[in-house]
Amino acid sequence: MKKIISGKVREVYDLEDGRMVIVTTDRISAFDVILPTMITDKGKVLNALANFWFDYTSDIVKNHMISSDLKDMPAEFQKPEFEGRTILVKKLKMVPYEVIVRGYMFGSMYEAYKKGEPFLGHSFDKEYKEAEKLAEPIVTPSTKAAEGHDINVTLQYMKDDLGEELGTKIEKAALAVYKKCYDWAYQNGIIIADTKFEFGLDENGELVLADEVLTPDSSRFWDLSKYEVGGSPASYDKQFVRDWLKANNLAGDPNIKEIPADVVAKTSEIYKECQSKICHK
Repeated sequence: MKKIISGKVREVYDLEDGRMVIVTTDRISAFDVILPTMITDKGKVLNALANFWFDYTSDIVKNHMISSDLKDMPAEFQKPEFEGRTILVKKLKMVPYEVIVRGYMFGSMYEAYKKGEPFLGHSFDKEYKEAEKLAEPIVTPSTKAAEGHDINVTLQYMKDDLGEELGTKIEKAALAVYKKCYDWAYQNGIIIADTKFEFGLDENGELVLADEVLTPDSSRFWDLSKYEVGGSPASYDKQFVRDWLKANNLAGDPNIKEIPADVVAKTSEIYKECQSKICHK
């Protein structure tokens, strides 16, 4: 067994038998800096949400989950600190794209729209305000860069690269997963404005949903009760930390010493509220 990835949030171990163990930590990053203070139980929340969605969408597309029970994992992981934040998954040949589904006019798409420019191959024939729901969600992939920032590309670019058949299969799966989960979240008071998916291929060449799914770290979750068109809606994610960093002129500062306890507590509370709204049947 060897650790193959130590990411901003996750530690990934290769069991070298076609399986991997993924541990979701309480680390938090903002403005491309991994912050020095952990957010209490954040990893458990992200893990619970992803596991809920993997199960909820298994009728649409296969996923990489094997088990979330520590008893099924090597002895090194059968310890209290790994409980609730560790999963055993199938190792895949990963597709080299992040597949972003956008359901609302926001962020970089809104910036392009305001200038009258198409956005990654998409043009809009009706007028939109900021944060307004699109007539239909769209898919805008990005390349996964080993270093530096990912590069946004058109859907057709991905299809040309991967082949029309696989590219279309990914597009359809991403939209179907987004729509099903959007409806569930909406019923429970959360708007999933956009999200990113990662896919891989198994040993039979079948498409498999992997990595994390529809967490506040990989998605833009808005509070439905506070949602209004025409601005930046209240969100369930790390925005509270980002706002604190900006207010204290610490955004992007790699030498930040710590995040205050009250900011940690409030951020943890926001993540947990998101989990409590979504993770029930």
